[in-house]
Formats: sequence, C-alpha cells, structure tokens
Amino acid sequence: MSRSDEVAHVDWRPSATPAALRLRAGVNAAIRDFFARRGVLEVETPVMSRAGNTDPNIASFALEFSGRTDGAPRTRWLRTSPEFPLKRLLAAGIGDCYELGRVFRDGEAGGRHNPEFTMLEWYRLGVDHVALAREVAELVVECLALAGRTATVRETTYAGLFEQVLGVDAHRDGVDVLRVALGEVVIDPEGLTRDDWLDLLMTHRIQPAFAPDAITIVHDYPATQCALARIREGDPPVAERFELYLGPLELANGYHELADAREQRGRFLRDLEVRRMRGDRDVPLDERLLAALDTGLPACAGVALGVDRLLMAMLGTSRIADVLAFDFARA
Repeated sequence: MSRSDEVAHVDWRPSATPAALRLRAGVNAAIRDFFARRGVLEVETPVMSRAGNTDPNIASFALEFSGRTDGAPRTRWLRTSPEFPLKRLLAAGIGDCYELGRVFRDGEAGGRHNPEFTMLEWYRLGVDHVALAREVAELVVECLALAGRTATVRETTYAGLFEQVLGVDAHRDGVDVLRVALGEVVIDPEGLTRDDWLDLLMTHRIQPAFAPDAITIVHDYPATQCALARIREGDPPVAERFELYLGPLELANGYHELADAREQRGRFLRDLEVRRMRGDRDVPLDERLLAALDTGLPACAGVALGVDRLLMAMLGTSRIADVLAFDFARA
C-alpha cells in the first residue's frame, strides 16, 4: 500500500456526532450560567505541576521540561484534577470558585475512559458535603433539561443503601459476609481488602439497579474511605464524603474538605507507602498545598464532576468516544 493509500484509509473523522458536540457546548454554557447566577468565580489553574497525585489508584502522566528551571525539578506532572491549586486559592481568600477544564490520567483508556477528559470542580465556603451534593443535583437537573430529560433525586447514607439493598452492615460486617453478598459474581480474592469488597458490591450489585432517570446521592462513607474528606467521630465514625449517580453512572465525588495539614501529610505518606508496596512510581508531595492548609483553609466542601460522564448519561451511551470530538484512538 502506497503512502497516499495509507492516508486515504486513516479515519480522520470525529468520534462524536455534530449533535453531541453541540450538546457539549450547551452543557458548558449551562455550567457557566449556573455558577454566574450564584456568584461563584471561574478560575484557571496550572495543568503542569511539580507535584503529582499520591492516590495509589490514580496514575499521573509525567513529562520533562527542557528549558531553564533555576534549580527546580525538570519533571512536571499533568494534573489529575485541579483540586490542589484550587485549595491554595481558597486559602488565599478567593472565595467560592470553580474550574472547568481538561485533566489527565495515565493508563485509563477504553470504552468508558479517555486519558484526557473534562472535569468540573468547585468549592463552596461554609457548607458541608450534604448541602453541596444537593447543589450538584440541581446542576445535573438543569443540564438534563437541555436534552429534554428530567430526573428524580434520591438521598441516602452509604450504610442505609447497603442495608436496604443487600442486608449488609457496611461499617461492621467482615469480609466473609461481604463475599457472600457478592453472590454469583466471581472475583479473584487475592490481595483484596475489605474496602475493595465494598467497592465490588457497589459496582456489581448496587449501582446497576439504579433507575436510569434517577439522581442518587450517597453520603457518609466508611472512615477507611475518607480520601481528602473530614472524618466525623461517632459509632462508627464516618467520612464526610458523597458520590452522586445519574442512573448507574457515577458522575461526582465530593467532600467536606479536610483542613488539617498534619493529617493531610499523613494521608499522603500512607498513599506513598501503598505505592511502594505495589512497586509503583513515587510522586512528589504537593508542599505548596500543605503550606496553604497550614496557613488555613476556610471551612468548605468541594466536588469534582466528570463532564464527559454527564454527557454519556444524557445521551444514554456507554462509549465515551460518543461525546468527544476525537477520542484517544483518533487523537
């Protein structure tokens, strides 16, 4: 085959239809209007950082800068979310703010994942995770209207959901009980923790049953799944965290934000230890975030929402390529 024949056979066309791309533009405009009406400031933060994401379940892209660094590291990391610089802005007194932009995650490519995708992240001062989750639901309802759709909103605790659907105590039942609750789903148990079994129950037994035209808010997670959330003491203690689903698709993950720099550093270091045990690459801690937390993060809640996921749910497709101008295979 000649070079001209090869070029002729390359599929140069977009992976999304014109209608899907127009819907994306409409959703972007609706998001900005939603926040303008509420006085939430749009900001832009760096895509490249000296620090990476320590989360053992997220892989960051790294690149090498060839110019002058004045002694700073040449290795820079593409952001997996804008969370850390947004929190630095909050500590500097910017107030309620949001960012709508591209983020990057290595190793995530397939039917539902693209290595670069669009994330909406925002922070509200003086509210908790439950109040913020309700605001997320309001935004999703407004976006759905662009596609002529409506949705009911259901709110539940993590423990209440597991009890209702599976008869399982998500905070206290042991791994043996959780494995039985998984039913006929066959999973290799090697190396799985209790939280892994809970995640499997959520993804294989609970999420698939969510009604397609229902927004489900799940809040107050086990303390072992705190991520960057505050832990509320009690019996049992819970992480002040929420996830929001449209039908069976998870759209958003939010927290009543941790403001303790010492605790945050400890969580980062525990992440790195897990990464080392797995043989994964170390990533540098975000010392600027930790310094901002030490100075003082105002009481706030924050959330990240996957815009591509939202568009997939709106269009009823399981293929992320259907909502991207050019997916990973055509980029």
